[in-house]
Amino acid sequence: MNICSISEDKKIEKRISITPEIAKKYISLGLKVNLPKGYGTHLGFNDDEFKDVGVNIIDDENEIIKSSEIIIQIGLLPDAKLSILKENQTIVGVFNPYKNKDKIQNLSKKKINIFSLELLPRITRAQSMDILSSQANLAGYKAVVESFSIFEKAIPMMMTAAGTVPAAKVLVIGAGVAGLQAIATAKRMGAIVFATDVRIVSKEQVESLGGKFLTVEESENLETEGGYAKEVSEDFKKKQEELLSETLKKIDIVICTALIPGKEAPVIVKESMINNMQPGSIIYDLAAIQGGNTALTEVDKVIEKNGVKIMGEKNILNKLPVSASTLYAKNIFNFVSNLYDKENKKININLEDEIIAKTIIK
Repeated sequence: MNICSISEDKKIEKRISITPEIAKKYISLGLKVNLPKGYGTHLGFNDDEFKDVGVNIIDDENEIIKSSEIIIQIGLLPDAKLSILKENQTIVGVFNPYKNKDKIQNLSKKKINIFSLELLPRITRAQSMDILSSQANLAGYKAVVESFSIFEKAIPMMMTAAGTVPAAKVLVIGAGVAGLQAIATAKRMGAIVFATDVRIVSKEQVESLGGKFLTVEESENLETEGGYAKEVSEDFKKKQEELLSETLKKIDIVICTALIPGKEAPVIVKESMINNMQPGSIIYDLAAIQGGNTALTEVDKVIEKNGVKIMGEKNILNKLPVSASTLYAKNIFNFVSNLYDKENKKININLEDEIIAKTIIK
C-alpha cells in the first residue's frame, strides 16, 4: 500500500506530517511512502534524507494523491485536491469537522474514509496518538516564552544592593495540557503562578507544579466524561467574574487556554477586567483562533488597551514547527499502525475498536 503526504500551505501551516524518522517506520510496516519534492526542506529535512530511508520523491502532487491509499495531512486538503480523492481512500489528520461539515459530508458520500484525530477518546491506549496533547504542550510553553519576551520587567525575584525586583505574577486560565505546561514553564523561569479552571480535578495538578489554584465554589460537575470542560452556568460565570476581576488587578501576565470542543471559546476576561489591570501587563490568548478568551482578542494582532497588550496567533506552533512536526508525525504513525493490518496489507476499519470508532467521520 502507498501512504503519502503533500505540502501544506506554508503561509498558514509550517508543520509536516511525515519526518524522515517516521517515514522509515512506515516502510518497516511494509508501506510505500510517497512525498513531493521539497516537502520538508523549509524545516531542514532535505529530499536526500527522505530518499536515504526509502521514500519515493515525486514531482506531481496530484499523482501522489491518486496513487496512495492513505493520505496524511495536518488540515484538510485544498478543494482542488479534495476533488481527486476516490472511493476507499483514507485520509488522516485534524479536519475540524464542526467547521468543515459540508466538505467532510461530500467526502463521506464518495465513500472516503476520514479520520480526524482531535476526536480521539481520552483512554490510555490512545495516549501515544494524542495530537491535541502533544501540540498543546508546545503551545503552552511557547505562549509563556512569547509573553515574557515582550514583558518589560524581570520575571524572577532579584535581590540586589540597589533593592529587590519582585517576581512577576502569572495567571493561567484553563489548566488543561497547554495550561499545565504554561504553569510549569512560568514556574521554571521564576514567576509566581496562579491558575483557574472549571474542573476541580485540576486543583491537584496545578498545585503539584507549584501553582496556586483559584476556584469558584460550585456543586455541579463541570467536566465531561471525556475529560474536557463543560459550558458553565450563568451563576458560575458571575462568581468567576468576581474572582477574576479582583485577581487580575495584581497580575502581570495572563495565559488564556480555555476551550470547549466544537464551540466558540468562552469569553472569560471582559473588557472591564482589562481596564483594571496594571499598565504593562500582557495577555496571551491561545484560544484566539476560536474567538478568544478575552473580549478584545484579535487573531494575529497585538491589541493595546490602557497599556495592557493582548495577543493571540492563528497558529503559534508555526514558531516551533520542527518540534511540533516531530511529535505530530509520531502521533499519526501510532494511529496508522493501529489502523493498518500488516498481515493482510490493508486498512482494517474495526468499529469495535474505540479509537477507530470515535475518530472516523461518517
